[in-house]
Amino acid sequence: MEPGYHKRTITKGQLGEASKIIEEAEEFADAVDQGASIMAIMELSDICGAIDAYLAKHHPSITIIDLRIMSSITKRAFQNGHRH
Repeated sequence: MEPGYHKRTITKGQLGEASKIIEEAEEFADAVDQGASIMAIMELSDICGAIDAYLAKHHPSITIIDLRIMSSITKRAFQNGHRH
């Protein structure tokens, strides 16, 4: 059978679980391997949705915005060369 969007076999994940984030990340990697930049960007969007669903189920008081704040703090620490 000819491939659809993705050339590699990707295990279907369950929305709200880590498996869905992994599925979307594998789809992103496949899109990058294919040189399909628009599809890769769409998969990044799907990763955000999978993260949102995971947080809503497992950590309802945390949002993706909270993750962005922490990411900014980590970036700052690496740019400054220390964590203190």
